[in-house]
Amino acid sequence: MSDNFETNAIRIQSQRSHFDEHSTPLYLTSSFVFEDAEDMRASFAEEKSKNLYSRFSNPNVNEFTEKMVNLEGAEAGYSFATGMAAIYSTFAALLSSGDHIVSCQSVFGSTHTLFTKYFPKWNINTTYFKAEDAANVEQLIQPNTKILYLETPTNPAIEVLDLEFFGKIAEKHNLIFVVDNCFATPYLQQPIKFGAHLVVHSATKLIDGQGRVLGGVTVGKGDLIREIYLFARNTGPAMSPFNAWVLSKSLETLAVRVEKHCENALKVAEFLENHPKVEFVKYPFLKSHPNYETAIKQMKMGGNIVAFEVKGGIEGGRNFLNRIKMCSLSANLGDTRTIVTHPASTTHSKLSEEERNEVGITAGLVRCSVGLENVDDIIQDLKQALG
Repeated sequence: MSDNFETNAIRIQSQRSHFDEHSTPLYLTSSFVFEDAEDMRASFAEEKSKNLYSRFSNPNVNEFTEKMVNLEGAEAGYSFATGMAAIYSTFAALLSSGDHIVSCQSVFGSTHTLFTKYFPKWNINTTYFKAEDAANVEQLIQPNTKILYLETPTNPAIEVLDLEFFGKIAEKHNLIFVVDNCFATPYLQQPIKFGAHLVVHSATKLIDGQGRVLGGVTVGKGDLIREIYLFARNTGPAMSPFNAWVLSKSLETLAVRVEKHCENALKVAEFLENHPKVEFVKYPFLKSHPNYETAIKQMKMGGNIVAFEVKGGIEGGRNFLNRIKMCSLSANLGDTRTIVTHPASTTHSKLSEEERNEVGITAGLVRCSVGLENVDDIIQDLKQALG
């Protein structure tokens, strides 16, 4: 293996078959065969490393997982059908009834639903802290707290949390520190360097990068991944070999894609910051971002997501979306195509105004996932939609 991200993303591959293929083939098989009874016994007893069944492992899934483990600087990993399968399985494997989670309040909507609707049924409770109150997070830790969880940058408010600060708190209180690194990807940020024990991704986003397949992955400490693997092996949220094959090929271009995404996003953010119809802009590598110093400490570039407030509240946000011509209106992100979303009238419309404000979703907030089109065309579409 190389010391360089780009080389490992391209050159880590499954062992070649007797056909000597250059590009890894698809292994579309539900199961695998054994030489004899002893080979089968030893394989199931895990005395030897061998694929048993594609719900457990598969050559394509193994290749994708191995790449992600390497790129994040982890010890081990396991891949899942979706990002939410990765998040749910990670928590469910490691938590018991009576355990407690401390989490940043700005989390993905489905993660919030797990914390507030489903986990309490099993007597697993969560205490939230606001990003701006991070300095006081130790006050929320209880004797039964087991996991410290956060996203950075957050969705959709683009807050940046100090990974080194939280890593030290997790170490001090013997907590499992879990980070959703979806917005940054391992190319821009490696939370394990700052003390994270586990890193979770929705591979559906920038890792695929072209809006084609679903996938998730958790990487980190070997003993924790072992528990997650055993849980997933028995509950079945397996990644499909085809999706793993697509995602592994996608990693080969991750560095060049993400660099261009970030270059475009910074130019879009700078344009929006100077537009009279825009109240404010949040982008990690804008000097106006309240956590700019933290962002440049732990991120290589600023990512592809820009959040901005359109003047005129919810109606202003709706009108903006209705005037968009080239950019896509979608709930996805991390695509080659620029996507705009107005959370207050769509993804978070069922929350009250107070609840939305609590997580930084103001009435006119627009989340823009900046794509790979010519940046002048992206800016022109946003300009005409702003009116």
